[in-house]
Amino acid sequence: MNTEISNTNPLLCDPETGLCEIPGNDAKDTTTIMTQSKEKQVRVVYFTDPICSSCWGIEPQLRKLKLEYGEDIAMEYRMGGLLPDWSYNSGGINKPDDVAHHWDEMSVYYDMPIDGDIWLEDPLHSSYPPSIAFKAAQLQDEAKAILFLREVREMVFLKRRNIAKWEYIASAAMNVGLNVEQLKTDMEGKAKTWFEEDLKLAREFGVRGFPTMFFMDSSGNKEMVYGSRPYAFYETAILKIQPAVVKREYKKDWETLFTKYPSLTAREFVELSGTPRNESEKLLNELTKNGKLEKLTTKNGALWRRKSTSS
Repeated sequence: MNTEISNTNPLLCDPETGLCEIPGNDAKDTTTIMTQSKEKQVRVVYFTDPICSSCWGIEPQLRKLKLEYGEDIAMEYRMGGLLPDWSYNSGGINKPDDVAHHWDEMSVYYDMPIDGDIWLEDPLHSSYPPSIAFKAAQLQDEAKAILFLREVREMVFLKRRNIAKWEYIASAAMNVGLNVEQLKTDMEGKAKTWFEEDLKLAREFGVRGFPTMFFMDSSGNKEMVYGSRPYAFYETAILKIQPAVVKREYKKDWETLFTKYPSLTAREFVELSGTPRNESEKLLNELTKNGKLEKLTTKNGALWRRKSTSS
């Protein structure tokens, strides 16, 4: 990878650091930034962006973390504003199609389906609209907002949909059961304020790229996991903050996993089920052949979804 380019354009994420970086943000101490603690033992502040390929790359680890430690952690999703527009780019990156090949490379690196052709066919002008839409979704329902974020990520990374456009935002909102008209109203009002507050918080935390997670407790203890990391890094951060927290066992059969998470990539199924990679894809394909799952195939991998009983 061209180091000069990756250092000047946040869309070119560095696989070595696992980061999509924001130029010019310097890390600061976050001890004094700890806000009101949650009821759960560990608060996790997750700075992300809908089009952050490294954030898509840690979905397997994040989903496992929620299954094993979800009862003890309160996770806050904060939008960081990865792509305001294209006016600031330099280092040879000044147009969307420069990113296409890079996204294809990230797909291989993370073993997660990402189709870079979106940047050739219908590129996003900014990641702000889907970010504000996520904040609007949070105003309605936190759980549905997280489903919405997953939905728009599947749209942009696998289906090559320009999620900065209202038609796709509305479609994603409808798919997860949000009130679409309310979402539109909030996007033009309060959600913008919420988004600006997230950007301000990111600056205060000294966030330099995505994904960045801060693990904290009410006593001010904190751990930071910066960039895409193996599962053990996130687990260790929790246990450093609260050593007494106990990992929860969960059922790892395909039916249970697809009930918890309606769509899974092969890499996610490996992480959650503990099944070897080659065996996982074979099993998922067999379940598809037997009519249990539906498979969405892209040029850089696939996504499986539990087949609707009505279909």
